[in-house]
Amino acid sequence: MRGIFRYSALLIFIVISVGSMAQNATIRGFVVEEESGEPVIFTNVYLKGTTFGSSTDVNGYYSINPVPPVNYTLMVTYLGYDTLSEEITVKGAEIITRKLVLIKRMVDLTEFEVKANSEEDKKEVRVSVTQITPKEAKQIPTIGGQPDLAQYLQVLPGIVFTGDQGGQLYIRGGSPIQNKVLLDGMIIYNPFHSIGLFSVFDMDIIRNADVYTGGFNANYGGRISSIMDITTRDGNKKSYGGKVSAGPFGANLMLEGPIIKAKEGKGGSSSFILSAKNSYLEQSSKIFYDYVDTAGLPFNFTDLYGKISLNADNGSKVNFFGFNFDDQVKYHAISDFHWVASGGGTNFVLIPTGSPLLFQGNFAYSDYQISLTESDGRPRTSEISGFNMGLDFSYFLGKNTIRYGFEVLGFKTMFNFYNSVNRKITQQENTTELAGYLRGRYLIGNLVLEPGFRAHYYASLSTFSPEPRLGMKFNASKKLRIKASAGMYSQNLISANSDRDVVNLFYGFLSGPDNLPYEFRGKTIKNNKLQKSDHFIGGFEYDLSNSISINVEGYYKYFPQLSNINRNKIFDDDGLHEDYYSKDFILEQGDAKGVDFLLKYDKKKFYFWAVYSLAYVTRCDEFVDYVPHYDRRHNVNLVGVYRFGKKKSWEVNARWNFGSGFPFTKTQGFYESLDFTNGINTDYTNINGNLGIKYAELNTGRLSDYHRLDMTLKKLWKFSKKSTLECALSATNIYNRENVFYFNRVTNERVNQLPVMPSFSMTFNF
Repeated sequence: MRGIFRYSALLIFIVISVGSMAQNATIRGFVVEEESGEPVIFTNVYLKGTTFGSSTDVNGYYSINPVPPVNYTLMVTYLGYDTLSEEITVKGAEIITRKLVLIKRMVDLTEFEVKANSEEDKKEVRVSVTQITPKEAKQIPTIGGQPDLAQYLQVLPGIVFTGDQGGQLYIRGGSPIQNKVLLDGMIIYNPFHSIGLFSVFDMDIIRNADVYTGGFNANYGGRISSIMDITTRDGNKKSYGGKVSAGPFGANLMLEGPIIKAKEGKGGSSSFILSAKNSYLEQSSKIFYDYVDTAGLPFNFTDLYGKISLNADNGSKVNFFGFNFDDQVKYHAISDFHWVASGGGTNFVLIPTGSPLLFQGNFAYSDYQISLTESDGRPRTSEISGFNMGLDFSYFLGKNTIRYGFEVLGFKTMFNFYNSVNRKITQQENTTELAGYLRGRYLIGNLVLEPGFRAHYYASLSTFSPEPRLGMKFNASKKLRIKASAGMYSQNLISANSDRDVVNLFYGFLSGPDNLPYEFRGKTIKNNKLQKSDHFIGGFEYDLSNSISINVEGYYKYFPQLSNINRNKIFDDDGLHEDYYSKDFILEQGDAKGVDFLLKYDKKKFYFWAVYSLAYVTRCDEFVDYVPHYDRRHNVNLVGVYRFGKKKSWEVNARWNFGSGFPFTKTQGFYESLDFTNGINTDYTNINGNLGIKYAELNTGRLSDYHRLDMTLKKLWKFSKKSTLECALSATNIYNRENVFYFNRVTNERVNQLPVMPSFSMTFNF
């Protein structure tokens, strides 16, 4: 009876909501820039003199409803643009579509201040999420003088970066394999290059990036730690332009322009955008940084991306895109490492006539291949390739929103690996995943609720994962907002890296194995084939003034079920030996907990960002409790930006990062390791063994603390409305701190992270 009552109440609510909407109108459309035709995101559109309004999304889309029939003035105000107003006559229950075009303000109102996201802060839950645009990314010091997503992510709360060389990002206790990266809806399996300073993305083609460090809602799935959702620009629809830049680290080229020019009220348009990045650091470092390594720094990469957009006059559009990313590393006497990723796809945004529905979808295919050959000659190889597609429907009911959709994924994984006792572990799997989700956003007085539910089916494992999600925010006052979120998450992929690697580069992909042990520490695990986690997050936002804000979040991530490659395997899986020493894969558990503090000050010419994170990460297998190698207890980031000179054409910025020492496994001694390839028939008295290493308990040691200061000085010259030249003088690790990279276990040689590295770059926009 209770279930029938709940469903009846839900049905009555929908009927009443739809019925009330039937008596009123909907005003919807897109807000775009006049100069380029690009969407204006996260700005407020409202009816003057009323409480009716809406914020634009990442596509520039807005929807205001229900609107009673009467005359209104539709308005948009946005910093840097002229205020737009348009008279609207609402006659009845109709859907009015208006494309709003903003014109950039010719006069620079330097004294005018506005907190652009204040309304969004009150209406959106936004727990553990940071929105990144190119404007924010340009406010931190950058290596080589060019803004880069990888360098900006390093200053966000809850993110741990493991170093300049071979560095990886670990988000609130999750490993890189547990972080999902989406580029226009397409899955990117490795978004960062091996040098750790650069991502595969050119910041100039990015419109927005949402980084969820936990607690994300039901429209995202397939990962158990974090989501990075990146949206690229469509390309200028009015005129041709681009950017070319060069420095000692590499060169960038970006071109964009119309294929069919956009003309107001005269049909659709089409445009393109192309981006190319190339690193020549291995060669240039022999000239500029020979004091680091006379053989040159072993990093080279090439990134290519292209996109074509077909746009209807009402704002609906279809995009086609493709990419190729290539990365090569050659560490002297350690390993040769190489990966290449390629793919392409399409996505679309449609606003159906006669319905207050926003319809979005995507289809993409990508391939990622990785190989590592270590000094012992034993190779590791991995490949993952496949498609992902999805459809998303957003339905607007006044201030409330209902969003639902589904996803289909299919991919193939191949993997080859030799463990420390020369046992070969291999896997080749084909995997299919199906998922459907429903989420809502409800404004009830000062309370914002975002319930969600995701049903994820892993067809190759015959495993179903129900995943409820909930986010909420309470606007306690105009300045104080209390927020919380919780959810259950699952994924099929596991990593093939080793915590004992000297350089942790290899992140091979494996699909969830079906030959795992069914017991863990004496307890039976029913659905043992998936990675699982539960997130619990709570915190508050407080505005000290229009310029100063504080954000505090505490989190707990419980990982009740993790799969890992078994590096202790010494027997065949013949049922005659203990699982811990015979299975290819083993079960683990763990958790991550911590607190993140963020203070932000932004006023006129000065910007300041301060982050402190306290974190604890633990893992355990059948017999051993340990901390993973990225368990950093304390992490501090301080960022300052100051603009000065005529029209603020000069800018100086600085970033200081401190991190407590990472765990590592100590070396206890050495021995002769004999390879019994012939079993008991091996004549051990007549063969030569290899050097074997006796390890201490896993990750019981700690490296020294890490800290570094980076600075950049920029100067901008404007030659015309579209033509500018920017010169940047920058330096990383200014006081030349000797941060440890690794120790060679055999020779005890210490190799440090990058020393002080000055650079000069030039960027010409046209």
